[in-house]
Order: sequence, then structure tokens, then C-alpha cells
Amino acid sequence: MTGDFVIKSVQPAEEIVLIPAGPDRRAGFDALFREHYPRVVAMLARLTGNRAQAEEIASDVFCKVSQRGPADLPWIYRVATNAGLDALRSNARRRRQEEAAGVETVRSAENRNALEEMLRREKRDRVRTVLGELKPRDAQMLLLRAEGWAYRELAETLGIHPGSVGTILARAEAEFERKFRARYGDDV
Repeated sequence: MTGDFVIKSVQPAEEIVLIPAGPDRRAGFDALFREHYPRVVAMLARLTGNRAQAEEIASDVFCKVSQRGPADLPWIYRVATNAGLDALRSNARRRRQEEAAGVETVRSAENRNALEEMLRREKRDRVRTVLGELKPRDAQMLLLRAEGWAYRELAETLGIHPGSVGTILARAEAEFERKFRARYGDDV
């Protein structure tokens, strides 16, 4: 320990990250957690369609943050969306395996028209499937924009020039639509 900091070496060995020691580090992490955990969970729940899985992923992300030390918000959201996309791909693989094994996954919804609920669920699954097939940056861009993020926040989080956000977003939307139509026809 040196003064008020703990020296932690990271790769490559020549780089040194200074992490505040003691109560300052804990207080900073607690404030970061309280402010951003609900937002990360909401974003991941929307992506995965499973709140419990979203909370688990978000907990893993914040565990990494607590071990890593100071983390900027773009890093947190990149890690969270990447983990969410990984879970989405894993869920899709599991669903395909279940369908191949003949497992029925349709559940009837109480107090709703079962057919309407099934169609909504199918559309969400289709969107998630196509998001999982996109390049990670494109999927992250679409997901964060759907969460209401401003162009400035998108640029900062994804590490791109703010003037490029509109173009990249338009290309991501076009790629999403192209892949969706190729997979499911004109039923957008």
C-alpha cells in the first residue's frame, strides 16, 4: 500500500492502475451500483426476456467492476450488453435443442388471449434471435438506443465518434431488417 492507494498491476505489466483504498473505494462502488444496477437489469431483461437471468448477468458485471476497481460507464454497459448477447445466443441454442428433442415450450397466459400472447412471444423471440446474429456493436447500438440512450451516450459507450452515431445506427437498423426479412419474410 502507498498512501491512500492500492497499487494493482494489470496486463501489460508496465501499466499500473491506482485504486482508492479503504472507504472511498467502497462508497464509490456503492453509489455506482445504486445508480446503474437497475438500468443495467432493465436493459438486460429487455434483451433476454428473463428478469431473473438479467439480474444474474448484472450481478456478474458488477462483481467484475468491484474486482477491477474504477470502471467507466461505457465499459460497464459494453460488458453488460456483451454478456446479454452471449446469454441470448446460449438461450437460442438451448431452445433449438429443446425443439429438436420435441419439448413443448408454449405456456398459456392467464387472463389473456393465449393466441395473442403466443404471437407476441414469438415476435420477441424472433427479434432476440436476429439481435444475436448481428455484430456485437450493431446489437449493442440497437439495444441501447431502444432503451432511450442519446447519441452522445451511445458514442461514449461504444467508443465511436459522436458524428458517426447516426450513420452506424442507420446501418445497424438496415442490417437488422435485412436479416429479419431474410429469416422470417416480410412479417416484420
